[in-house]
Amino acid sequence: TLYASINQLDPNENNIMTIEEPIEYRFDDINQTQVNAKAGITFVGGLRSIMRHDPDVIMIGEIRDQDTATAAIQAALTGHLLFSSIHANEAVGVLFRLMDLGIEQYLISSTLVGIVAQRMVRLVCPHCRTPHQPSVEEQMAFEEEIKQPAPPALNIGAGCNLCSHTGYLGRTGLFELLIMSEEIRGMLRGNTSAAAIRGQAIKEGMMTMKQDGMLKVKAGLTTVSEVRRSVFSIG
Repeated sequence: TLYASINQLDPNENNIMTIEEPIEYRFDDINQTQVNAKAGITFVGGLRSIMRHDPDVIMIGEIRDQDTATAAIQAALTGHLLFSSIHANEAVGVLFRLMDLGIEQYLISSTLVGIVAQRMVRLVCPHCRTPHQPSVEEQMAFEEEIKQPAPPALNIGAGCNLCSHTGYLGRTGLFELLIMSEEIRGMLRGNTSAAAIRGQAIKEGMMTMKQDGMLKVKAGLTTVSEVRRSVFSIG
């Protein structure tokens, strides 16, 4: 997702630089640096080096600690567009993860533009998929998450040689996009709970990963059990 994001930017119009561990994809016209502990190249040190080359866009592979989080915030404060990843259960959880790393609410609200959260689910095998009537539990999942009745039939994989008899072949992502509106920025500065911020984001149009998952079930791409395994543990 990070690579897809920076790939949308024109390197002829933007000086794009990255610090990664490891470099998974190579891009033409993008300056990529790999973390190398033996050579003394860390995320923080690499970012400081990058800043001396006047980048327009920066990608940090992952924010893992307070030093990297602080350096990333400082880069964003000085007008750089910065992309990174961080471990959290959901989009709203990123806000509180950054606070756990010692970043003040006012700094987060001043610099953060948006958050994409994602989980992966397996796809129903196209070679052995077969329709089945939704169970009561599956019907309830539709009503609770997307306020829609379940379709008359849902796809499941019967299992075949091509999917090693798992019923699944390939994967797709479940996504949610939180845009930092002025209302959400104010709620963050006011120490509002995660549940309240999540509610406001949904009110403003955010589709949750659960909802995205159920819509993909409705489209026949995956199953309720697979979505439940991936995201139903999220509050």
